[in-house]
Amino acid sequence: MEVSHWFNFAALFFFFVLASKLVIYKLGNPKNLPPSPPSRPIIGHLHLLKQPIHRTLCELSKKYGDMLFLRFGARKVLVISSPSAVEECFTRKDVIFANRPRTLAGKHLNYNSTTMGFSSYGEHWRNLRRLTTIELFSASRVASFSDIRKEEVQLLLKQLFRDSSKQQAKVGLTASFMELTFNVMMRMIAGKRYYGKEVVDEEAGQFQNIIKEMEALRGSSNMNDFFPVLQWIDFQGLEKRMMGLKKKMDKFLQDLIEEHQKVRSESSQSTKITGLGNQKRNMTLIDVMLSLKETEPEFYTDQTIKGVIMEAKLQQLP
Repeated sequence: MEVSHWFNFAALFFFFVLASKLVIYKLGNPKNLPPSPPSRPIIGHLHLLKQPIHRTLCELSKKYGDMLFLRFGARKVLVISSPSAVEECFTRKDVIFANRPRTLAGKHLNYNSTTMGFSSYGEHWRNLRRLTTIELFSASRVASFSDIRKEEVQLLLKQLFRDSSKQQAKVGLTASFMELTFNVMMRMIAGKRYYGKEVVDEEAGQFQNIIKEMEALRGSSNMNDFFPVLQWIDFQGLEKRMMGLKKKMDKFLQDLIEEHQKVRSESSQSTKITGLGNQKRNMTLIDVMLSLKETEPEFYTDQTIKGVIMEAKLQQLP
């Protein structure tokens, strides 16, 4: 009887919260919204999403206009499909649309939504933008890594030549180009390459496994993001997977930073003793951020540096 009593209480509480959400939504729903298709209770317009999604949205825009309002569960979505509307939203009213929704991926895989792609508009976001555009990916900085790009392209061409000269076989260029991109980016970031038949060390294996897990989670639709009231259930098991990946990813990135700090410290000591540092070692993007950390330690924390590295890796995923 006691178990049944608590079950009934939990069910009643759940429906009370759900009903409260619906009432608040109805009362707080503004009237000056763009045209919208008929929605269903609770799920909103989620039932309209069919693959391929871009064609579905195109058909809806043809029917309801260049500006279309949709509701995916608790998430409000504005679909724009004309050049004039895009210009209006992303130039004259860009600050209004600059904030990011809170998601589980932002919480667990993007350091509590503090990376540039998940951070809301404000001082922290502006500092990240300044870091990436002026310090990390400026024209001069990108040009300084031109030798890395040339070397990686040459290595790829040599590998393709060896594979094709042995016997006739199909070559997966998509995977080859992705590995090329990851090698270029990680050599720029950390001075290391993690893909290729000659790369067999444990660290490379860890990196490849992390990327595979990130790719799998990136393609998963997390229903709890659309229905925040259900987040405490985690019925898809995605949050548990994200938390496990976060732990592995954070340790991997922290080890990279500490390794660079150790090399920089040894180089500094060598310079003090002999007057000669590690002159042959090329500066990586981690080195750049660690140098900036010496002047602005309050902003260039290890978490900020790890977030920048992680987001640079995510951009290479399909």
